[in-house]
Amino acid sequence: MTIKPGDTLPEATLSIMGEKGPQSATTSDLFKGKTVAVFAVPGAFTPTCSAKHLPGFLEHTEDFKAKGVDSIVCLSVNDAFVMNAWGKDQNVGGRIVMAADGSADFTRKIGLEMDASKFGMGTRSQRYSMLVKDGVVEKLNVEEPGAFGASSAETLLGQI
Repeated sequence: MTIKPGDTLPEATLSIMGEKGPQSATTSDLFKGKTVAVFAVPGAFTPTCSAKHLPGFLEHTEDFKAKGVDSIVCLSVNDAFVMNAWGKDQNVGGRIVMAADGSADFTRKIGLEMDASKFGMGTRSQRYSMLVKDGVVEKLNVEEPGAFGASSAETLLGQI
């Protein structure tokens, strides 16, 4: 079943790069008591993700903060090393939490996985954005396959 507005995010453990290497971060750690803009991409370093999706959220970081968003989380079914390298490549500089869902556990729990095997990528996340307040989904924008727009930073900003 796919998550929808009004649903509470399931408990899951993601991985983020810390000063001493990969660290576990639970959904409670990331979302409890906070307003968070989340966007998920099919893969770090992939064309649309690198040229449009992540750069849009970087460009609008201050706009999100001005609307009461405490943090922005970028999620992908990659490992923490890849997400960290992608963050460095994109000059994220700590403005966005680069969260890895290496085994797609969280992605499966919210029903937003996709089979990208025909591209040699296996199970990945669908492209989406959502606004989460204290662990509850307020807004959810899931892209049609191959599309980009509904999950953009500009779309989510317009919904806040």
